[in-house]
Amino acid sequence: MPSGLRRGLPSRRSEGPLKSLTSLWSCTANELAVRCRTSAVRDIKTVTDRVEHEGLSFLAITLASYGKAFERWLERGFVEPWDAAEFRFGSRLTGLPPFLEGFLARVFDAASGVLLDKPSIEAIYSVRQLTLMFGKIALPDEARKGPVSLIGNRKVVSEKRERRAMKEYIQCEYEVRSADSRLMSHDWELFNRVASLLYDEIFLKVDSDIVLEKLVPKHGPGAVADYLSSNAKWNLQTWPDRLRQYFPPEQFLVANERPVWVNRLRMKLDLIEPGAEIPVRVISVPKTLKTPRIIAIEPTAMQFAQQSLFRSFRDHLEEDSILSKMIGIQDQDPNRSMARVGSLSGELATLDLSEASDRVSKQHVDNLLGRYSALHGAVMACRTSKAAVFGHGEIPLAKFASMGSALCFPVEAMVFLTVIFVGIQKELSTPLSRDMLKAYLGRVRVFGDDIIIPVEQVHSVVHELENFGFRVNVHKSFWTGRFRESCGREYYDGEDVSIVRVRRTLPAQRQDAIGVIAACALRNQMYHSGLWQTARWLDTYLRKLLTYFPTVGPDSPLLGRESYLGCEFQTTDPNTYGPLARGYYIRAQSPSDPLDGEGALLKCLIGNPVDRSFKDERILKSHLLDVASVDDEHLERSGRPKHVSIKLGWRPPL
Repeated sequence: MPSGLRRGLPSRRSEGPLKSLTSLWSCTANELAVRCRTSAVRDIKTVTDRVEHEGLSFLAITLASYGKAFERWLERGFVEPWDAAEFRFGSRLTGLPPFLEGFLARVFDAASGVLLDKPSIEAIYSVRQLTLMFGKIALPDEARKGPVSLIGNRKVVSEKRERRAMKEYIQCEYEVRSADSRLMSHDWELFNRVASLLYDEIFLKVDSDIVLEKLVPKHGPGAVADYLSSNAKWNLQTWPDRLRQYFPPEQFLVANERPVWVNRLRMKLDLIEPGAEIPVRVISVPKTLKTPRIIAIEPTAMQFAQQSLFRSFRDHLEEDSILSKMIGIQDQDPNRSMARVGSLSGELATLDLSEASDRVSKQHVDNLLGRYSALHGAVMACRTSKAAVFGHGEIPLAKFASMGSALCFPVEAMVFLTVIFVGIQKELSTPLSRDMLKAYLGRVRVFGDDIIIPVEQVHSVVHELENFGFRVNVHKSFWTGRFRESCGREYYDGEDVSIVRVRRTLPAQRQDAIGVIAACALRNQMYHSGLWQTARWLDTYLRKLLTYFPTVGPDSPLLGRESYLGCEFQTTDPNTYGPLARGYYIRAQSPSDPLDGEGALLKCLIGNPVDRSFKDERILKSHLLDVASVDDEHLERSGRPKHVSIKLGWRPPL
């Protein structure tokens, strides 16, 4: 492992969190060993010794690499020693490594390392749980060294890791430009024909929404490049000039288009020329201990316009009888169900793309939307064309958009589906028709960069994805064997082998509110996954921190132990006679962010798509009442809480 990854991680001097994580792993290992009729004594000693010398990096990186190697062995059908180089095999060229050998022997032949005809599903789940459970743990604050980046009050990643991530972002930009230049005219002809077949009806409807001024915008909950607070977004004083043609500020920034309102807006509004526009802010946020995630923070006006187009895309996609079953925008369950079917039948492959969002180029989107002038113009008008990259200044973007743009997710899914059917059409050696698409219902689906396709066309599809500049992550893509993975669920031969992940180090004191909340959630996930001894270990651990730790239901506001055997309470509410239990509950209040005047009225009314002018006072009054009944403090407080705490009190256990 590179020394740079080890630097800044806990060593022997910070034994508190490491000791608790090692004990947690040991408890889980013993429990799973009993279920698999083997012993984990030697494995526990190995982990204890290596954590002592290598720190958290062993649990989060080395052990996780072993888990990924195990998945490749399932895919290939045999064990390859060089996939797990950091775990000795001794002098053997075949067979199983000593680490977790008792579990592996129920999956692979002990002498040859070949996959058994009927491997133990329990053992497969156990190896995955024991190797991958810490793979996405957040770096604890006490282990951070050197300068840090800040988003609000939250420490994110070290400056060195951030610089490396930004360098990779810039490199990706070069590769996107190179991939665009390699594509030939016949590639784009095929792409455009398939895109027309798939999306003409939908794009015509979205195009019509733009022309007929039916778009309804909204503000997202996240940060913006111009640093406005959540409620301040509703009093926008600037508007990019190139937005005006498709997103008139007179319709987007005032609640009523009467002349007095419009004139007041025009007097205070500052129109920004293209050269003076705010670029997206590119930042890195934690993903795993080894690799941060790159996202882009959009300017407020651009995000506001993008959200209006997102609504239109989403609504019209859901109305289409074919595409609603091939593109997922909000529901991941169909992908998961298809992955399970693929693991059982072997007929469906699951693909995963690396840096998927950042490899969708502007040229891809130009060809996707080019036949619809209003739609193409609107999408490009609300696309931010420059990015402020830490250590590199402002750069022009060849990519369409990074994660953070409201249009990134639906547009990338439509581009990927187009390329998939280009590959399928080439494999079939015949032009596709709308009727032929119906044969792929339940066999092709895209949710972001999680892709499911028929195995018989996988090589052609992978070739076309690579041809159009995308990168298939071969370590997370599966089409041979019986292992499949999609949208956070993993299956082997139709059985769910998904695991519980530890997201944070265990808290050392009750004042670590976020740590306590995460530990309670981890305990309940372990319980519901059937790891009851591990859940009991966490019960003991949490009782040392929490004076009251009641048994509660899944919908209770209290931090407690969920159980299939019911819940407990000590008294009843004198007003409702409902049960009450004593325990800790979460206090997370949105920051003070008062909003009044025209911005407040716009916020209250922006969700009404029926009548944008609100000439009917009855509609105005009823809509205001509806909003107030949902959140009566939304004009005083708004945004994500800056501080989270827990407080002792009486609350319903159900």
